[in-house]
Amino acid sequence: MDVILKRALAGDEVDFQSPEYQVIPKIANENTKFLIQLNTHYHTDSEITQLMSQITRQKVSPTTAIKPPFNTDFGAHIYLGQHVFINRNAMFVDLGGIYIGDRVLIGPNVTLVSVNHEENPASRRNLHCASVHIGKGAWLGANVTVLPGVTIGENAIIGAGAIVTKDVPANMVVVGTPAKVIRGIKES
Repeated sequence: MDVILKRALAGDEVDFQSPEYQVIPKIANENTKFLIQLNTHYHTDSEITQLMSQITRQKVSPTTAIKPPFNTDFGAHIYLGQHVFINRNAMFVDLGGIYIGDRVLIGPNVTLVSVNHEENPASRRNLHCASVHIGKGAWLGANVTVLPGVTIGENAIIGAGAIVTKDVPANMVVVGTPAKVIRGIKES
């Protein structure tokens, strides 16, 4: 793996001016053709899995279901477990790494962001990467946004429209902007 990509996954700053940076738009541009194909034509589930494997550059389990349209700004730092369901219009900003555990449900219009920019206008194009981790069995409702560096614990439920700015404990329900814990998971 290229040095700049390792640094991004490690959470290091990525300098936009660095000559190493050019690998990032190269991979993103290569993935654009797969995203266009995925999002503009009908595909069987196995064809979607194959295209997602090309986008992520790793084998995506045939137990994972992704409903196009699906978008990513990079693609190569998405790590999907088994039996994952991703509904329509998901947007993954994944340079810093997005890790999705087994049996995760992702609602429509969910945005997962692993990259931020500097506040200083002189260096605002530089990137700060911080991975997003979604634990096994978590459920993200429609229109949820998860910000860089957030870990969502196993079996947690993120209510529709929530903006998740900090870690969510396992087995909790969170709602709102910013998301706040309202209660534990009810088990029958």
